[in-house]
Amino acid sequence: MTLPTSATRLVAALLAVLWLASSMGATSTLAQSGDKLKVVSSFSVLDDIVRNVGGDAIDASTIVPAGGDAHNFDPKPDQIASIADADLVFSIGLGLEPWLADMIDASGTSGQSIEVSGGLDVIHLAEEDEDHETEDHGHGHDHGDTDPHVWGDVQNVILIVANVKDALSTADPDNSATYEANASAYTTQLQDLDQNIRAEVAKLPEDHRKLVTSHDTFGYFARAYGFDIIGTALGSVSTEAGDPSAKDIAALVRDIRDAGVPAIFAENVVNPGLIESIASEAGVKVGPLLYSDALGEEGTEGDTYIGMMTWNATSIVTALAGQE
Repeated sequence: MTLPTSATRLVAALLAVLWLASSMGATSTLAQSGDKLKVVSSFSVLDDIVRNVGGDAIDASTIVPAGGDAHNFDPKPDQIASIADADLVFSIGLGLEPWLADMIDASGTSGQSIEVSGGLDVIHLAEEDEDHETEDHGHGHDHGDTDPHVWGDVQNVILIVANVKDALSTADPDNSATYEANASAYTTQLQDLDQNIRAEVAKLPEDHRKLVTSHDTFGYFARAYGFDIIGTALGSVSTEAGDPSAKDIAALVRDIRDAGVPAIFAENVVNPGLIESIASEAGVKVGPLLYSDALGEEGTEGDTYIGMMTWNATSIVTALAGQE
């Protein structure tokens, strides 16, 4: 009998996990005395935040690397095996990582899974749609009733830092003072970042603060820093949405022209072709590429959370002011 593809993948993943455990002689996922806490984050933005809090006291890694898209990630057996001996697995939750629960189950890890979005004031999608100036152009949402892109608001990340610090301190109390100091220092940097973004946005007249992007990932940024979302190319909070119909594109082009925006924006996790086509049809420019659901590759302006947010704010303001 031939196994379905999904079953074949699961069997391969489990075999890989068993091999890894036997080769390492692993008997426990709890950090042993003198060992660093093994911490895995779901994607690159969260990984950077966790590393800033954990510092040298943790052994940190990420599942979805820089430039990768957490929405449509398909874990391979060796990636599943890599979290088998994790002490902590951090994720955003809110439906961002729909593949993670199955990955954790397949890995057999007894490490603790922690969603860092607890306590945040999340955007409910019905509320988000009401705040948008235009209709959703017929596209559905793919993450339940909440927008998972919470890191667009720096104040949310400050709360996430506190959640990460608490989780690390609980799992590794011997290093709690280190985590507390690292979290405090990083929070100061984030507060400065938040103020710098607000100062940058203040350069842009309020009636110019209108965004069109590849997918609906800037809702928290817009709410925090005073922008209106005119529309998105994919019409969804997920990059997994299908290509828009000709009718949807025509409606978005009309909305762009009516709003008078001089530029619209592609993102680093989405092929820019659709945005470029819409910009050409609307007679507007494509602004600098924004970092949305992933950090940039090492050496780019967006290879840290602070770097990506600084780049995005400056790029948006410059392009919408018509200075590009």
